[in-house]
Amino acid sequence: MDINDFRSLVTVLGLLCFLGICVWAWSKHAKAGFDEAAQLPFADDDMPAAPRSRQSKEG
Repeated sequence: MDINDFRSLVTVLGLLCFLGICVWAWSKHAKAGFDEAAQLPFADDDMPAAPRSRQSKEG
């Protein structure tokens, strides 16, 4: 096995990993989790922000 065979093998494995990630990302099984994650920035918008306490490191 020379270096070109190794490079070809790595390229094919990379392509298969990429295609696997694409299939997983577009699957209906993953949709529920992605929809929930998409709503996270809007969660708890009605609650007031908690006051921040500043403690001085002086002294």
